[in-house]
Amino acid sequence: MWLQNKKLFRRPDPGPARFTGGKARAPKTPDVRGLALTALLFALSVVLALVESALPVPPGLPGVRLGLSNIVVMYALFFLRRRDAFVIAVLKAAFVLLTRGAVAGLLSLAGGLSSLGVMTLFILLCRRKSEQLPVSVAGAVFHNLGQLAVASAVLGVALWYYLPVLLLSGAAAGCATALLLRFSLPALARLNINKIH
Repeated sequence: MWLQNKKLFRRPDPGPARFTGGKARAPKTPDVRGLALTALLFALSVVLALVESALPVPPGLPGVRLGLSNIVVMYALFFLRRRDAFVIAVLKAAFVLLTRGAVAGLLSLAGGLSSLGVMTLFILLCRRKSEQLPVSVAGAVFHNLGQLAVASAVLGVALWYYLPVLLLSGAAAGCATALLLRFSLPALARLNINKIH
């Protein structure tokens, strides 16, 4: 009788185990908190992009923007993981694709990935994450360069005469986003966002 009752209290089968180096390891569970954080940061980038779209464009300077949503990508790159920043950049481009069309989505993707790639390279070379200003300026400049290259390819017209304007505006936008990120860090630190990962 005791043996029969003992069978009722067996632990449930955890499922197939993975064997690595001769040791059994349980299957990995999805990173729910990480996914929730990425979704939260993406939503924040969308809000910042909508706020920026309501701001007036400088007369005679098409394409010149402050790039408020890039603050979120920079935060993920500096304080979370590179793949989080990549996912947010791609999601931003997908949102632009759905709301503004294929060309705008392609421009957003080209600018976002160019900016992210250069900022990542700067961080890996400098090996110091505290240098936010030069990384931000480089990212903003290459964001404009990536969009300019795609716009020239799509239109079939060389638009490089507009390069000086985009270089200057990119440098100014990079300085502004770096300062805004620095001012936002105390509020973000109180939320303990980076402790989720």
